[in-house]
Amino acid sequence: MKSGNEARLIAKAISEFIHTYAPNHLTESKDTLKSYNSTLNKYLEFLEDQKGYSVQTLEKKCFERPIVEEWLRYMRNEEKLSPETCNVRLGGFRTFLKYLSTKDLKYKYLYLDAMDIPLKKTGKKKVEGITKEAVKAIMAEPNQSTLTGKRDLVFMMIAYGTGARMSEILNIRLEHIHLEEEKPSITVIGKGNKLRTLYILPKLVAHLRRYIKEAHGENPDPNDYLFCSRNGSRKDKLSSKAIERRLHMYAERAHQKCEDVPLSLHAHQFRHARATHWLEQGINIVEISVLLGHEQLATTMKYLDISTEDQAKALATLDDENSKSVNKKWKKKRASLKSLLK
Repeated sequence: MKSGNEARLIAKAISEFIHTYAPNHLTESKDTLKSYNSTLNKYLEFLEDQKGYSVQTLEKKCFERPIVEEWLRYMRNEEKLSPETCNVRLGGFRTFLKYLSTKDLKYKYLYLDAMDIPLKKTGKKKVEGITKEAVKAIMAEPNQSTLTGKRDLVFMMIAYGTGARMSEILNIRLEHIHLEEEKPSITVIGKGNKLRTLYILPKLVAHLRRYIKEAHGENPDPNDYLFCSRNGSRKDKLSSKAIERRLHMYAERAHQKCEDVPLSLHAHQFRHARATHWLEQGINIVEISVLLGHEQLATTMKYLDISTEDQAKALATLDDENSKSVNKKWKKKRASLKSLLK
């Protein structure tokens, strides 16, 4: 293939990946799509500014392992990006190369070589825990004489009471809330557009009824978001940034009364706290995994930083095997590289 033709094929593949393939076949997440776009833009900038390539001279060599590894070193040493950010960009870049390989088999080796590039080592980050006392202190802060205060408390009660993700909570529409049933519940849309039913306690039911009546009126539209943007219509959901700002404000106030409250409070800590407190209450790790919407038990174990011994016990309850055999299963080798291509 002539260089000009190859450049056009690659350029077309990049455009199709960003504008058609990724949004239609990979994800509906705006953040993930933005990440793919940013990753490829940054890589093309690197090729142009550091390697002297142009749109007309793009070729498969531009995407070979030596240049990709040079890009990773450039991000770490020159741009001073964190290992986590480098790994995210490498992951997005690999996804594009996999797509590129479908355009012509001669590009397959680019994806396979990229998969062999090791991720940057990162420090293990633990989610800072929240004690039950801290949860109570935080929830005592929202002013219940204001609609915004009622909204914030309901958000925190859902987050802690159900362990739902912030994205799941912000996507709740009124039609997803079932307060009149024998067992009141909320339906959330999790990762992969999978539906999950969250059963809620009477106290939260009462707060929800009061908030919905004041925020949405006597005859609300079922399609309205539960938590609406104050600057838009009820068809515009509240942003995650708006919630995070409110949580930081409450954390600063609550910390003065309870030192257990982390000043860097964020919504995900309610989910982690709920899971931790479920575990402390004696709820089986398998049940917690289901409640959190994790597809694999191993994800829940890693999420809660459960010891190897407790991991074995949990698996034993599933398989009805003794701890010895469970430990052997837990320590099995990772799947082969070929499995990544299936």
